[in-house]
Amino acid sequence: MTRVIAYVPDLMDRSKLAAAGEVTFVSTPGELAAATADLVVVDLSRPGVMEVLSQVGVRTIGFGSHVDHELLAAARAAGCDEVLPRSKFFARIGELLA
Repeated sequence: MTRVIAYVPDLMDRSKLAAAGEVTFVSTPGELAAATADLVVVDLSRPGVMEVLSQVGVRTIGFGSHVDHELLAAARAAGCDEVLPRSKFFARIGELLA
């Protein structure tokens, strides 16, 4: 079973993640670097996330607004393994968390 840690403060997004599988949520981006997990999921639009991406030592999936091309590109450059628009992330959530 994949151990998933997520920094996703939005309650609607959290509920979608929780419905897709077992996910442990952290309350600050800084907790991601020290977390023991197989997969980290982050909402790229939240303050502090971009600064910790390079410190996460496991597979990382980030999602954000499809119109924020600069943010999505910056996440890729910062070491996020997979970067998706929010709609595509939630459309594929089952396979991504497997």
